[in-house]
Formats: sequence, structure tokens, C-alpha cells
Amino acid sequence: MRERILILGAAGRDFHNFNMAYRDRPGFEVVGFTAAQIPGIAGRTYPPCLAGRLYPDGIPIYPESDLEDLIRGLDVDRCILAYSDLSASDVVALASRVVAAGADFGLLGGRSTMLKSRKRVIAVCAVRTGAGKSQVSRYVAEWARGAGLRPVVLRHPMPYGDLTSQAVQRFSDLRDLELAGVTMEEREEYEPHIHRCTPVYAGVDYEAILKMAEKEGDLLIWDGGNNDLPFLVPDLWITVADARRPDQITGYYPGEANLRAAQVILINKANTSPEGAKAIWEAASRINPQASLVCSASILSLDRPDMVSGKRVLVVEDGPSLTHGGMQDGAGAAVARQLGAAQLVDGRVSARGSIAQALLQYPHIGPVLPALGYYPDQLQELEDSINHAEFDTLIVATPVDLGRLIRIDRPTVRVRYELADLTQPALRSILHEMKRKWELEPQPFQPEVCKPSETGVGEGQ
Repeated sequence: MRERILILGAAGRDFHNFNMAYRDRPGFEVVGFTAAQIPGIAGRTYPPCLAGRLYPDGIPIYPESDLEDLIRGLDVDRCILAYSDLSASDVVALASRVVAAGADFGLLGGRSTMLKSRKRVIAVCAVRTGAGKSQVSRYVAEWARGAGLRPVVLRHPMPYGDLTSQAVQRFSDLRDLELAGVTMEEREEYEPHIHRCTPVYAGVDYEAILKMAEKEGDLLIWDGGNNDLPFLVPDLWITVADARRPDQITGYYPGEANLRAAQVILINKANTSPEGAKAIWEAASRINPQASLVCSASILSLDRPDMVSGKRVLVVEDGPSLTHGGMQDGAGAAVARQLGAAQLVDGRVSARGSIAQALLQYPHIGPVLPALGYYPDQLQELEDSINHAEFDTLIVATPVDLGRLIRIDRPTVRVRYELADLTQPALRSILHEMKRKWELEPQPFQPEVCKPSETGVGEGQ
């Protein structure tokens, strides 16, 4: 008898868990995936070319809202949780629904799901979405390049479109993003790396992705998504915590696992909340005393401060950090307050369509707009939400160059945020020590292949 498995996911970790733990294993039958967190990803099929020989028709993807009916109707034996940034109470509630419907509930750990690379791997994870993983990943890539190494980023999956075409993806200039038709969330993660000439790999089949990345780079950087665990066995495991949310380093899945497994715990945004950084330092020292603890600052910059001071401003923030990341606002609102904006215009008033629906779904979000754009219609709704508001200046605090994607008919400024070391030993010194320990040697000079015309690097980038 094959154990009948239903994988609960959000288009990413769920597919990877299937590939690693269940594909081509005749003792199991995965009868479906469920979809949550991301709009418009249910109703698809995990295609036969990715599902393997045991699934000639592929595997259907259902909405999680039908969970109980699916368990009974598909005669499910076990449900496997395979998505991230859930509170402990949310995990218990989900498990309770599964058990009440008659199935078992389970989680998969690193031994079942992590790929081992023949290259060195630095994994950047977090305790919560919005802690600053992207800043840290960029910092590590810049350090590697300065040390004479060839860094390659493997990004957490975001396959929200055609899964067959997204099996293995490589991005090295902005045209790659256009050709792939990526979402706003993908752009937020890929564009900053591309602007710095760091190639990015992503997709669905990470065994194939890893083989390609190993041919190109001599140091692999796992750039995690949400607060998920890495897909690769790390040689150095960095977990990022947010000094502004000291009460959230535990109690979230699988962020707390990242905290407990980390070799380096990096307390980011310590410049904005020294008290929060101190609280995290003390708690993390008790929970994971073997880890090195470092503090960093998140340095915000704005291209035209004069367009904010004394003005009515509308802020567009990084989308996932606000939604399932649980943040009220972010860097854009912080800059508006620092520079003395006359008014923070309430974006909730002008929100349209699915943007308005997201604000209702996540009532903790403050008077800002989340940069959501999972599909073309949603991008249009974001454009309408912005252009129907009454304001003087738009502050764009997502890493995406929003003006390339939508029409904005008001003056716009962009917020950027980079990582800076605050403590000794600093992250940089830890990285240098790991390079020495791993005996990684600088590589021969490679002709520059990243050109401004290809990446969009230039004024304002």
C-alpha cells in the first residue's frame, strides 16, 4: 500500500519537498498540493515532466481552503506542511484541522530536503520575513567579489507561472526578467543582484539548478525566502533577526529552527532599535550559545530628500514584508518620518481591486501600499491605487524600479537600504576567516560580462 500524501504549500518549498522526499519513491503517492499565501497559484498542475514516472498525469494543485474535503475525498493518510512564516498558533491550527479530518500531520527537516553541493555554500536565512536577508545576501556577494571569488546566488523559488518553463531559471540582466515575465516579488529579489553583476538561479528543480550553478561560481550563496530553511547544506549558516521585532525571534515556523541551527546570528537594523538588538542578543545567546552574534545597521538612502521634507507623501513598501511578514510599514515610512514629511498619505483609502483586498486580509498594515504584482491585472490595480491618491511625492521603498513596470504620474523618489557592520567581530571578519578555513583561493581575472546597457545599472541605480 502506498502512503497517500497531501503537501500543503505556497508554490516553492512544497515542490522542493516533493522532488527531494517523494518523487520516484513507490512507497508514497502524492495525491495533490494545496496553495496558500500567494494569489492565483491554485488550479494548476505540477507537470508530468517534473513529477516523474509515477505521475504520468502530473499532480493537481488545490486551494488550501478545501483542506478537510480534500483529506476525506482523496483518502489522505498524511499532510506535510511545506511553507513558511507561520506563527506557532497557525501551525497548531493547521495541524488540528488535518488531525480532525482524520489524517496525520508532519514536517520534513534538512536531512530529507537539503542538497549537498561540491562547492562551498553560505546560506542566508531569517527568523521572519522582512528582517533584511536581501541586504545580507548582497553584502556577502560583494565581499566574495572583493575577495577574488565568483559568487552565484541561488534564490528561494517563486514559481508562480508556467512550472515547466520555470524548472531551471538563470538571470543575469534585466532582459532575462522581461523574457521570463517574472512577478513583482521576484523582481524585488533579483534586480539588486543583477545590478551588481551577480547571476541568480531559481526555479523548481533545484538538483538541476545546483548542477548549473556549480559550473559558474566557486562560492554559492543561498538567498532564502520568507523565513524558510535552506535547500542546500550550508557550510556557513547565517540567520538574520530584526531588531525592531525582538519578540518574534521565536514562535514562528521555521524561523525559530533557523535561529537554533545558525552558526552566525546577525541582528539587523540595530541602529534603529538598540534596545531590541540588546534583547535579541540576550535571548539568542541562551537559545543558541554556539552561534556567533553580530549586529548590523540598515543604512537608508534617498536620491532626492528635498522632495520629501514638508511634502505629502505616499509610500509603497516591499509587499511580502507587509503581508505575511506581518510588518506595519517599512523603510519608506521610516524615511518619510526622518525627513519630516508633512503628511503620510493613507494608501488604504485609494487602494483598488486586489490591493484593497490584501489590505483587508492583512489589517495590521499601516497607511502604506504593499508593492504587489503577482500578475498583470494586479500591477494595473497597483498603478490605479497610486494614481488615484492625492499626494505630492511617491516614495518607492521596494527594491524594484517601479517606474519600469507601471505608469506613475507624480514625482517619485526611491529608498535604498544597505548593510553596515556595527560590532566586532563583524560579519566581514567572519567571512574572511571562513575563506581562510575553506582554503578558497582568488580566481583568475575574468573579463567583465555585466554591462550597464544589459543590467540597467546607471543613474539612480
